Formats: sequence, structure tokens, C-alpha cells
Amino acid sequence: MAEMDTSSSGGGKKHGGTKSKKQSTRVDMTPMVDLGFLLITFFMLTTTMSKPKTMDLIMPKDTKDEKEQNKVKESTALTILLGKDNRVYYYEGLAQDPNASANPDFFKATSFANKGGIRDEIIKKRDEVSKFRNAKGEPEDVVVIIKADDDATYANFVDILDEMAINRIQRYATVDISDQDKTWIKQTEAANGVK
Repeated sequence: MAEMDTSSSGGGKKHGGTKSKKQSTRVDMTPMVDLGFLLITFFMLTTTMSKPKTMDLIMPKDTKDEKEQNKVKESTALTILLGKDNRVYYYEGLAQDPNASANPDFFKATSFANKGGIRDEIIKKRDEVSKFRNAKGEPEDVVVIIKADDDATYANFVDILDEMAINRIQRYATVDISDQDKTWIKQTEAANGVK
């Protein structure tokens, strides 16, 4: 029969029996650290790193030789001018003829609005030009000429580049605004009472 010793251990009595040793419950974490580093390395190598969101612009070679310059047909061109206070002006063609402004419907003003704005004009011109065929029998592409006035904002320039991407315009160019274009903008603003 087993007896229990209920007396306190103080008093200097020694037990005659064997005392059981308490084993420590220690967990070795070294393999877990190795596994952690392996997982971090795996996920770093398999995840897609963030890519910069930029728009690719392919600029033509700057040349003085007329044979090497890109030619744009008057019938396929749409010129867009960016003015101050989010104003957008446009006309069809290149307007290389100074008498072109004699037509009152030649130079038009619009905005970046979704309905009736510049997007609708780009779509209308693209659909109109696609009916024409080039020498190879392929549909013609509209060419958009973008000109920013000195008072235009960077945000408006980005907005018009977004419109090119949204409307799938393959051919567009940014060109310095001419003095004639500035004159037409001022005349249109004066006629509309804009200061």
C-alpha cells in the first residue's frame, strides 16, 4: 500500500524513496525559422513585382528633310487645342490655310464632358475616316494633332492622352501651338464673353 507524505518538507527530514526528475518541455524553433525564410523567399520570387503605370509614347525622328517627315492627309486629321480653365477647342484638318477661319463652323469649342464632349467628336471623326480606304485597301486611321496653349494645365494634357487610349486612336502627335491657333482661341473666347 502506498503512503502519502503530507508533512511539510521543512524540518530536514530526507525521504528515503527516489525523487522523480521533471523534464523540461523545450521546443526547438530552428526548423521553424528555416521554414519561415524559405516561405518568404518563395513568395518574393513568385509574386509579380509592381510595375510602373506609364503610357508608351513613340516619338518620330526629328528631321528637316521633307521626304522623311510623316505626312498627314487633311481629310484624316483632327486638331485638338487645349486652353485655360479646362476648355477644349477643335477643328477638322490641319488648318494650314489661313482663310479656313472664314467658315463660322470651322473652329469649335467643347469640354471634357462625357456627353457631347471631345470624346464624342473623336469617335465621330474616327468613324467618318474609317470609311475611307488607303492604297492597300485598308481603312484609313484618324490622326489627332494635340496642341496645348500656354494656359493649359498638365491635368488637361493627361486627360486628352487618356482619351486617345480610351478611343483606341493609334496615331496622334503633340505639336507646338501656332500663333494662328492662339488667335482663333482668343477670338472664340471673346465671342463667348470669356476673359
